[in-house]
Amino acid sequence: MPMNTMNREREIFKITLVGSVANVMLTAFKFVAGIVGHSAAMTADAVHSLSDLLTDAIVLLFVHISGKPEDRGHDYGHGKYETLATTLIGLALAAVAVGIGWKGGISLWHWLHGAELPAPGLFALWAALVSVVLKELVYQFTVRRGRKLKSPALEANAWHHRSDALSSLGTLAGIGGAILLGNRWTVLDPLASLVVAAFILRVAYKLSRQGLAELLEASLPDDVEQEIIDVVESFPDIKDPHHLRTRRIGNHYAIELHIRMDGDLPLRVAHTRTCEIEQALKSRFGENTHITIHVEPTK
Repeated sequence: MPMNTMNREREIFKITLVGSVANVMLTAFKFVAGIVGHSAAMTADAVHSLSDLLTDAIVLLFVHISGKPEDRGHDYGHGKYETLATTLIGLALAAVAVGIGWKGGISLWHWLHGAELPAPGLFALWAALVSVVLKELVYQFTVRRGRKLKSPALEANAWHHRSDALSSLGTLAGIGGAILLGNRWTVLDPLASLVVAAFILRVAYKLSRQGLAELLEASLPDDVEQEIIDVVESFPDIKDPHHLRTRRIGNHYAIELHIRMDGDLPLRVAHTRTCEIEQALKSRFGENTHITIHVEPTK
């Protein structure tokens, strides 16, 4: 396994481990705060934090697999496993959102039919505040490293941390409102959990759509494809780059295109120029970029 791949996998492991430690502490803290503080929103928030541990495990497992080099059964490497991890994280988030929304909806239904909801306590309020601060710090740390390492799974997991921070913010608002406004407004607690569920579902949709698009061989964005064309056209003896096909394989790109060159050029010269184009593209998009160039004569 190349050293840079090993270093990348090691970095992702360390970053994910930091998030896992934070998730373990927060999950226990939130469950206690939700039970002791009689807060449905805080208990839902604890379930959200528990789901973060699952996604941490997914990242560690699939990034390890995706870091394996090409082999006889995987000519393009194992990068798609990281994309699969991103999709699974999105689906896990969606399941969490449905569970939180269901629980909050039942509490709201009972309130609408005259049931008295327990008022949340100050312990739950402080737990929500601690969660907002800690998970936002973990998000900032994870997303910056994920972008630097070009890891879609790590960035997806960072958004899971951010969704936890924002869900805790909604929980904080609901619990705070229920405490400050009195027993008549205890309904703000389950309402906050519904808002949290809606936000998480939105993030889940975004991550799942991104992962599924890559698994279904979606093309790279238009601006990236234009950049590829610009790199190729920077060579003066290359004409009419066309039939461009692109896709993403984990954190790497795959590029296929046709170019035209003077048909009277010696094969050695055409080959050398093609190698120069490949190197220019790899310098721009990474050494592990898969590139296939088909050369056609202009006359």
